[in-house]
Amino acid sequence: MIAAVSGYAVAGGLELALMCDMRVVEDTAIMGVFCRRFGVPLIDGGTVRLQAAIGLSRALDMILTGRGVTAKEAFEWGLANRVVACGTAFGQAVQLANSLIKFPQECLNADRRSAYNAAFATKYLDLLRYEQDNGIPIVSKESITGAQRFMSGIGKHGSTKDLTEKVIPKWEQEENALANPKHKL
Repeated sequence: MIAAVSGYAVAGGLELALMCDMRVVEDTAIMGVFCRRFGVPLIDGGTVRLQAAIGLSRALDMILTGRGVTAKEAFEWGLANRVVACGTAFGQAVQLANSLIKFPQECLNADRRSAYNAAFATKYLDLLRYEQDNGIPIVSKESITGAQRFMSGIGKHGSTKDLTEKVIPKWEQEENALANPKHKL
């Protein structure tokens, strides 16, 4: 499978792209684990496939910070296989797929399976199960609230402003009120 990435491939969209063997990414695309911002865990293989594709350190950078990665950076890291002009990803992905079908398919698929086996050391299903077992319980705790916050407009277009509610202690509210008499408690 070859992914054609146009615009944002974040959270589940990133996980879908990672399910593919290769990713053709438009030069304006952004990839990331934006679900981090809303308490939604990766449960569709993102933690397994991302670190296998780009290495643990870079995967943790994306997973823990929730920051967006540009197409250029994705290519440099090995997350994108090709960077193409905006509006051409789908056509370029189809062209790449057509170039692969001319090869002997049994050989191509045997090598593909062997590469995946080597990457995941035949523990792939166990790795995916571990991710789901540890992520799904979080969905009922943090993800629903996070999704509601996103639907209210917080975090749209990649913004990290106001992602968490700031609890200001009473003493600090009083101190702020004294420093700024126009500010009411």
